[in-house]
Amino acid sequence: MPITKSAKKEQRASKKKKIYNIRVKRNLKTIIKKNQTEKGSSNKENTKALQKAVDKAVKKGIIKKNTGARRKSRFMKKNSEV
Repeated sequence: MPITKSAKKEQRASKKKKIYNIRVKRNLKTIIKKNQTEKGSSNKENTKALQKAVDKAVKKGIIKKNTGARRKSRFMKKNSEV
């Protein structure tokens, strides 16, 4: 348990950040799964949505830069094959 006032405040802030980060990660995962299942006409919109979500997560520091690049690269590679 935190003892000092600043430690208590930091704990409150970290709880809020954790909730936000989980929400962003969950959104990213749902977009990736949606893109894996859907093929065809809405492919361009799906690609844009995925790239946007990955870039936002990288910008906020939720996922690392290379992880975001790898995910986008793998997605583009899969879509070019189909």
